[in-house]
Amino acid sequence: MTSAKDDETRRAAWLGLVALTQVLPPVLDSHASRDSASTHYEYFVLTRLAEEPGRRMRLSALAAATNASVSRLSHVITRLESRALVERVPCEEDGRATNAVLTAAGAELVSNAAPGQLELVRERLLGSLTPAQVEQLAEISTALIGSIDPARKPSDVCESVVQAAESRGA
Repeated sequence: MTSAKDDETRRAAWLGLVALTQVLPPVLDSHASRDSASTHYEYFVLTRLAEEPGRRMRLSALAAATNASVSRLSHVITRLESRALVERVPCEEDGRATNAVLTAAGAELVSNAAPGQLELVRERLLGSLTPAQVEQLAEISTALIGSIDPARKPSDVCESVVQAAESRGA
């Protein structure tokens, strides 16, 4: 049985998490639009493609990897195609499927935007935490994502963003 204090602590944790999920996306979108003329989700799609061998992925797999419906992803891919950042090509392994392929311009956008994205994370988000809190956040994120989607780890999400930024000296 939980105590009233435990209940209040859990309530505060839950409300804090909900508040974070509400205030963080606009911050990420604003930063992404400044650095790469895209939304954070578009940038996320581009980074997922940048991580893949040949910078290509089946649309259905990309939708799953970015936690989107195929329909939503299709609309985003259309916008990215109009800016020559992504191309759709038939899948070599399965002619019924379509791959999204990151273009050279898309790879350059990810590479150029990555240092700013990493700086945002370091300064505005993780910079407000102590080293112990950062460790706790890593553990908490891993536990929550593992509970929600056991096939995914937090590090699966944007490893290419960190690698690109670090390679540019951010």
